[in-house]
Amino acid sequence: MKILVLNAGSSSQKSSFYDLTGDALPIDPPEPLWSAQIDWNDREDSATLKVKTAHGEVFEESYRSTSKSADTLKALQTLWSGNTQVIQNPNQIDIVGHRVVHGGTDYVQSTWVNAEVKASIERLAEFAPIHNPANLAGIESIEQILGADTPQVAVFDTAFHAHLPPAAYVYSGAYEWLAQGIRRYGFHGISHQYCAQRAAQILDRDLQSLKLITCHLGNGCSLAAIRDGLSIDTTMGFTPLDGLMMGSRSGSIDPGILIHLLRHSDCTVDRLDHLLNYNSGLLGISGISNDLRQITAAIAKNNDRAQLAFDLFVHSLRAHIGSMLASLGGLDVLVFTAGIGENSAAIRAATCEAFGFLGLSLDLAQNNSEPIDRDIADANSHVRVLVIHTQEDWSIAQECYRMASKSS
Repeated sequence: MKILVLNAGSSSQKSSFYDLTGDALPIDPPEPLWSAQIDWNDREDSATLKVKTAHGEVFEESYRSTSKSADTLKALQTLWSGNTQVIQNPNQIDIVGHRVVHGGTDYVQSTWVNAEVKASIERLAEFAPIHNPANLAGIESIEQILGADTPQVAVFDTAFHAHLPPAAYVYSGAYEWLAQGIRRYGFHGISHQYCAQRAAQILDRDLQSLKLITCHLGNGCSLAAIRDGLSIDTTMGFTPLDGLMMGSRSGSIDPGILIHLLRHSDCTVDRLDHLLNYNSGLLGISGISNDLRQITAAIAKNNDRAQLAFDLFVHSLRAHIGSMLASLGGLDVLVFTAGIGENSAAIRAATCEAFGFLGLSLDLAQNNSEPIDRDIADANSHVRVLVIHTQEDWSIAQECYRMASKSS
């Protein structure tokens, strides 16, 4: 079964291609036969396409962008042409899977794309204005390129958090908010679910028996408390702005600050939106970057604001892990994933240091290596600590395989 995965965003688009043969999915995540990424600049009049094959061959090109649909076609054409060719023609693509950020309460599992689903994704863009329109544009681009008869699957980031109890998803404002769809939805669900399953696999444990906290730490950051294989609490809320301090997003702050700014400054709703989403977090505090690597480099040069940004990030992470810990009533496994989680030994060490009272202790040599898909806890630690390379594309491909298998 030849499966294309498309993860369409507002400033970039990632895609992967898998050829799954046999009667069962492989236990370990396979490398895609082909992966591509398109990055658009701020003006969106130029783009950079990077393609990589499973053999490590890389093709990169910068060019003038005419439309995102044309860019998608340009990327996909490398599947069936040129040096990176992996199939003979586009008709060999059996199914296309899409990451869709917001499914609301309508979609608590993956679903086949049809006119009704597309209309719902568009309607839910009100709650995810940065993400859902880009996800829908990806679906429509595939329809234009491969034809309307090509089966497509929407895999929702919110679906994994569909089992949150009311005490976790209802906000303590007016009860009428709930009827308006104002509630905690949670995001990064595809990543949290994958990491929980992969953790159980690495430890050779039954997922249903584990209490886990998964830490998705990238430019966007969120935690999930997972018990019985289900998300029972999470840090992102009505929007992906809630919870942890992030790369350029503020995370949770006193809502009175927002009222104060609107009343006593020239801050409009749009300016406030931009401030909270694009000029806060690591970037806002450090004044340097939303990239932790650049902040770490500045700390080495004794930059006080960079150090403050690092310290705030760790404080936020520790505090929210404490909240998830209370929801779980214990902890068996702590998982770090995504760009910061996978690559920053300093963040992992500073975070774990606060939880020694749980009997958690790191193997510092393991932590300071490149410990992808490995346990970095000391042998005597009461809590296992894993660094897992999140593979959302592979998770989406698995969903496509399962759905196609059920319908065949």
